[in-house]
Formats: sequence, C-alpha cells, structure tokens
Amino acid sequence: MNQLPDMRIDLHCHTLASYDCRTTLTQVLERCEQTHINVLAVTDHNQIWGAVELQRMTEKHPDLRVIVGEEISTREGELIGLYLQHVIPAGLTPDETVSEIHAQGGLVLLPHGFDPLKVHRLRAAALERIGAEIDIVETFNARISRRSWNGVAEAWARARALPMSAGSDAHIGAHIGDAWVTAPQRPINSAADLLAALREGQVNGVWTHPLWAFVQKTFGVKTARKSAETGVNI
Repeated sequence: MNQLPDMRIDLHCHTLASYDCRTTLTQVLERCEQTHINVLAVTDHNQIWGAVELQRMTEKHPDLRVIVGEEISTREGELIGLYLQHVIPAGLTPDETVSEIHAQGGLVLLPHGFDPLKVHRLRAAALERIGAEIDIVETFNARISRRSWNGVAEAWARARALPMSAGSDAHIGAHIGDAWVTAPQRPINSAADLLAALREGQVNGVWTHPLWAFVQKTFGVKTARKSAETGVNI
C-alpha cells in the first residue's frame, strides 16, 4: 500500500486585506500550489474578509484548506486568533482578546513573541498574565530578526507542552510557504484536528534576513500599487 505524502501547514500569512500587503487572493492560491501548502491560516491585520473570501474560493481546491484567522492588535502587542467567525476589534486588552477568541471556539496563537525587535510583539507582562490561555506557539517565524529567537519560542513551548507551529508571516506572495509544519495526512476540519496535526508534526522553515525581507516587501507593495493604478494584474 502506498503511503500518502505528508501535508504542509503554514499558520501565518497576509493578503491584500492587510494594510501592508498587496498579495491578491489568486496569487495566494497559486503560491500554495507551488509550495505544496495544504493548510493555510490567513491572518490579516485586524481583518478577516480576505480569509473568508479565500476560504470560499478554495471550495474548488480540495488540496488546500484555508483557516480564517486574524492578527489582532491588542493594547500590549499582537496575538493571532484562528477559526474565527467574526472580526475581533483592535485595541482590546490581551486578556479580553483571548476571551473573544475562545468565545468563538477559536485558538490563540502566540506569534513572534520573543523577538525584542518586533515592535508589535506581545509584551512580557501580558504574556505572564495570559500564558496559560495560549493554545499554539509559533516556534518558527520566517521574518524574525534573528533565528535564535525562534529557539527561545520553542523552549517556551516545550516547557509548557504546547503545540508548535510555523508561519511564513508572508507579506508578499513569494514568501508564502517559507515556513511550515510537516505532518501526516489527516482531514483538518476543526480546531481539534489542527492541534492533533501539530502535535504529530515537525516544524520547518527558511529564514530571511529582515533587511532583505523589508526590501522585498517594500518593492512588492510599491509594484503592486503601481500595477493597480495602471490596470495591470501581476
């Protein structure tokens, strides 16, 4: 009997629904096919409409499961909510944000939380308060300032026996799939399914120096804006 290939899971990326990204939903689909991503969480800044629309579009793409997520700006830094039904507003406390995510049956994911150069990282005092409520820790972020900070996140997750995830944190299409969890094939139809897959998975990723990532992101956004002004779809 032939064994099914492993699946790839990227739980942190952006689309044109984010203020700092111009990647179209069609480009997201194309990139996932190129990088063999099977499960993608779309986590736009304080928005979910891009994720909702992409989820609808993937009804014709059985090899890709889209999770509706949001990278939420709390008063003390960012948190990601997965499996959301509606937008969680920016500006709540981290404690309130966690409660809102769980009230929707969602999962709380801690992104790039240990990189001191990430301006919007979750503050240490907030992490101390809500640490017990975190469901998933991003232990490989492809846009972290130093690779060593991913190691700090991994140690924090292992000390608490928490599931670990990888996120490309892609703000241009070419970066989608730069980080992923490899896990045995299984249906991912619920939050419980995702947690089970992560616990069986292996975190992988390709780190890009932040200065180079910034150049690529800036050039990509400016190019996309110029193309939109001229009516060219790239």
